[in-house]
Amino acid sequence: MAERFKEYKVVHIVEGGCGTVLVGASGIPIKKLEAELNELAAEGWQVVFQVIESKRFMLFWTREAVLVTLGR
Repeated sequence: MAERFKEYKVVHIVEGGCGTVLVGASGIPIKKLEAELNELAAEGWQVVFQVIESKRFMLFWTREAVLVTLGR
């Protein structure tokens, strides 16, 4: 049986724009994502679902982002 949560929160973490433009790619900021998730876990949030999206950035580049759905 799936666990039911009373409230949900969505966290959106995006890779840096400067690195995307200057280097062509910079990657998801793992330390920022980790710090955010650790802080939210301490408040009782649990990861329910996550997805990585890729969007066009300034016409020529693509930039990735992580969308994490949390519940408690």
